[in-house]
This record gives sequence, structure tokens and C-alpha cells, in this order.
Amino acid sequence: MGYETTPMNALLEVQDLHVAYGNVEALHGVSLRVNEGSIVTVIGPNGAGKTTLLAAIMGLLPVRGEISYAGASVARSSVEQRVATGLCLVPERRELFAAMSVADNLLLGAFQRYRAGDKSIARTRDEIYQRFPRLGERRTQLAGTLSGGERQMLALGRALMGKPRLLMLDEPSLGLAPLIVKEIFSIIATLKASGVSILLIEQNARAALKVSDSGYVLETGEVAIAGASAELGENPRVAATYLGQSVVAGPKGSPGLVRQ
Repeated sequence: MGYETTPMNALLEVQDLHVAYGNVEALHGVSLRVNEGSIVTVIGPNGAGKTTLLAAIMGLLPVRGEISYAGASVARSSVEQRVATGLCLVPERRELFAAMSVADNLLLGAFQRYRAGDKSIARTRDEIYQRFPRLGERRTQLAGTLSGGERQMLALGRALMGKPRLLMLDEPSLGLAPLIVKEIFSIIATLKASGVSILLIEQNARAALKVSDSGYVLETGEVAIAGASAELGENPRVAATYLGQSVVAGPKGSPGLVRQ
């Protein structure tokens, strides 16, 4: 099952993707699409294969199926080559260098650009400090001493240092306080406005569907439901399972929703 969008606008297309760990298949024929300039979210229970999906797209796992990025297959592309073309992953654990400063963590995000001789890295760093003022205030502070919200901002900032065209985010709100979660999702929305396309994996289905254009529900390694985010938010099954809403009978027996 896939969500139909305009093919000519597709930045990422995944078709019939299968991923296995030994004899256990974690993804079974998954297909999805991210259009240029859009936010696409994938929601689902723990163990559904969401993180595996991102790792496969990034080239970290062997796959069967087709992954196309910017109109070309990435089957023979290494992780480094994918990063160099603007495909970037912010993993769930953020994977910052705790014993290095905020500034040095950011510079590592521009490593591919540095190797290519890009002279605008310092300007990008200044733009990151403008977008995340707290990082600017803590630029000399060790990453390991930051709060959870600040670490997530640093992970996002480091990814943006690479000038990504498609940013893949794995559980960006994980472990954060509600006010910080709201701030992180506001930042995600502004990234879309700046031209970055986003593939978002998120347990907070309500926040994810609110900020995204379209979405997929991944269950037991398969796409169970797909559609525009607004439609998914009104789907009785999605509402009952992921949004904490009760399903009751609507007019003439049709399904309806009671928001909790």
C-alpha cells in the first residue's frame, strides 16, 4: 500500500523494500514516497520496523527492493555517498560526541563539505547559531553536559551543517519534556519552510501528524495505512490506536470519534 502523490515531485521513493536480520524479515514489501519540500511521518508501535526503515534508506543495512533518491537509484551508493548528495539521518540516540564541544560537534556535521573544499561552512555554522540561540550560548560547552532538549537541538544543528536535501529524523521527541517537544516540532516545521524535506519517525503520533503533510502507519514490518496526515488523524483505527481517542458509532451506525 502506498500514498499516491505526484511522481515528478518525488525526492525519495522506496518500492517493495525487504530487510532481514538473519532469517527474520523485519520489513515486508514496504513502499513510500517523500515529495520535494514535504514532511512525511511514519508512525507505529515499537518493533514495527520504523528505525530499520531509516537505516535501510541510509545504506546501513542490506536490502531487497528499490530505493531512489533525487531520481536515481542508490543501490550502489555507500553511506558517505548518500550523505554527500544531501541525504542525512539523525538517529534516535543522537550519537553526539559527549567529550567534544558544541562547536566541534557542529563542524563534524560539515565534514563532507570540508572534504569537497566548501568555503561557506563558517556561514552555515553562524546560521545554525541563529536558528538555535542556546547552541550559540553554549558553543564551548561539552555536548555531554547539555540538557536533553539541547542535545536534540545539537543533533539537528549538526545534521543541518551538511546542507541536507532530505533529513530523516528518528524519534526526535524521545525523552523530552512536553514544552521542549513543542519547541522541537516547531523547529521541524520551520525546516520545511526553509526547503528541507523531512522523513519523520515518531511515537508522538498526534504531534507528528499535525506537522506533516502525509503519513504511513507501519505495523509488523508492513504499511498498514497510508494517506494525507489530516485523513489519518480522522481514521478511526489510527485515532483509537495512536491518538488516544475512543471510537463510537456515528450517524446511522457509521464510525465516529470521541476526542479524549
